Amino acid sequence: MTRPSKPDRKEIYQTVVSRLCGHPEFAIEEIRESGGGEHVKITSLIVQTLVRQGSLQQVETDQGIRFRWKQDPRKFEVTPWVDSQVHGTQITESPLDERPRERLLQHGASNLKTSELLAILIRTGRTGESALQAGEKIATRLGNGLENLPGLGPKELKGFSIAVSEPAYCQIMAGVELGRRVAAAMEEGFRDRIRITSPSTAIQFCLSRFGRLAREAKQEEFHMVTLDTKNQPIASHQITVGTLRNSLVHPREVFRPAIRDAANCIIVVHNHPSGDPTPSDQDISVTERLESAAEIIGIPLIDHIVVAGEKAISIQEWRSGNRW
Repeated sequence: MTRPSKPDRKEIYQTVVSRLCGHPEFAIEEIRESGGGEHVKITSLIVQTLVRQGSLQQVETDQGIRFRWKQDPRKFEVTPWVDSQVHGTQITESPLDERPRERLLQHGASNLKTSELLAILIRTGRTGESALQAGEKIATRLGNGLENLPGLGPKELKGFSIAVSEPAYCQIMAGVELGRRVAAAMEEGFRDRIRITSPSTAIQFCLSRFGRLAREAKQEEFHMVTLDTKNQPIASHQITVGTLRNSLVHPREVFRPAIRDAANCIIVVHNHPSGDPTPSDQDISVTERLESAAEIIGIPLIDHIVVAGEKAISIQEWRSGNRW
C-alpha cells in the first residue's frame, strides 16, 4: 500500500484528531464507527501517540479499554499537533541556510556551533525532536564540560536526548576519537615543522594553533605553550577563562605545567573577543608580572601573543620592538 503524500496524510490526521476531540471519553471502536470504518490503522496510531505523550489516559472499564482526555479536548490545539506529527521538527523541514550540513559546506566546520556539529553526527531525529534539537540538548547539558563527552555511555547520552540512537552514539564517539587523532597528528606536526624564534613565528604558530580561540571564543582565555631547547612546541595548556587580570593569571598556575614539561622557555597567548588584538594596559601588566616570575624560576617567557579574529600582536614587539 502506498504511503499517503504529506498533504493527504495531514488531512487524514486532522480529520481523525478532530473526531477524537469530540469525545471526552471513547473506545477506539466507537471512533472507527463514527468515521464509517475509515483510517483504522491511523486512528490506532494516533491514539497510542496521544497516550504516550500524556494527552490521553488509557483506562480499563466494565465495557473494556477506553481512553479519556486529561484536559478539555475542546482546548486541544489540533493543527499544531498534526503539523508536528506530519512534518515533524526534522532538519529537512528547515530552510536550507539553517541546516547544519549546508552551513558546514558554506561556512566551514569551524564556524558551526557545537550543537550543529552534534546534529550532523546524530543525522536523524525522532518524532517531536529533530537532530538539531538533540544536538542543542546535549550541548546545553555539557555546558563548559565538553571534555566530558568521550566518557559518556549510550544510556547517558540517550538520557540527554531520545534522538541518540545506538548508531548516533557510535557516530558521535567515532567523531570524537577521530578529532583526537587529528589533533594529536597536528600537534606532532607542529613540533616537527615550526621553531618559534621570533615574534613573527610566534604569531604564525598562535594563529594556527589558537585559530578557534581567536575567531569563536566569547570570553577571554589564557593559554601557555611550553618550548624545548630548539624552541619547538612541547604542549599547550589552558590556564584560565575570564577577563584577564593579575589576580586571575597567577605565576604558579602558569609555570606549574612548564616545570612538569621540563620546558626550556614558554610563550603565553590570550584572545580578545572584541576582535581587536591591541594589547591593553592590563595585558602589559600581566606580561611584566610573569616575566619577573620567569626570571626567578629560570624558565624565560619569550613572548605574549594576543589573538583576535584573523590578527595577532606580539606584546614583546609591541612594547619595545625587541626581536629576541
